[in-house]
Amino acid sequence: MKYNITPGWHRLRQPFFILQSSIFVLLLLTACGGGEVPQPKPKAYLRVDMPQQEYIVVDTVRLSDSATNVSFPSPFLFERNLHVLISQAKYNARGAAIELCYPDWKGYVELMYKPLAGRDDLQPQTDTAMRMLEYHYKVASGIEEELVQIPENQVYATVWHINGRDVATTYQFIATDSSRHFLHGEIIIDQAPNNDSLAPMLDYMRADVDHLIKTLRWR
Repeated sequence: MKYNITPGWHRLRQPFFILQSSIFVLLLLTACGGGEVPQPKPKAYLRVDMPQQEYIVVDTVRLSDSATNVSFPSPFLFERNLHVLISQAKYNARGAAIELCYPDWKGYVELMYKPLAGRDDLQPQTDTAMRMLEYHYKVASGIEEELVQIPENQVYATVWHINGRDVATTYQFIATDSSRHFLHGEIIIDQAPNNDSLAPMLDYMRADVDHLIKTLRWR
């Protein structure tokens, strides 16, 4: 069975309907800004005010485990930013861990201290630090290595600047006297990686860790 469809009244009103729709759109655009096409706003990042950096001496011998209250056998000193908190300290037979906390932006510096049983013990600790660094190879756009030597304090450090928007840490280092002491540290921000927006905070923290290395003293 075939049906013949004859143009009806709705076909006759179609041009009028289109005219009405066009006028409505024109009025809407005019009300929203003179007919200008809206432009996307540039991406904005959260502004964080950085306090003036002031430093005080930290003697790790005076620290104790946060949970057990056992004193640290961590014979080193360094200078920390006055605005940074020692949020956590742990100690066991393998060494000691200290966290320097930046509470305003959920960042911290993790320090791991290991006593060395002579020069032969240095290479295994260095290998462990290199494995931790290699974890970031797949997302890093580049890694820059910097050597820091302060012979008068028996401090020999290697610093790695890890570049990349989405890397979990942008700074790691090791410091040692080559025979008795080994210290590993890294900067961590406890939020989704976006190092473009975090750049001011990371720069601030890097300056603090650079100062820590330069003021490091072994007992």
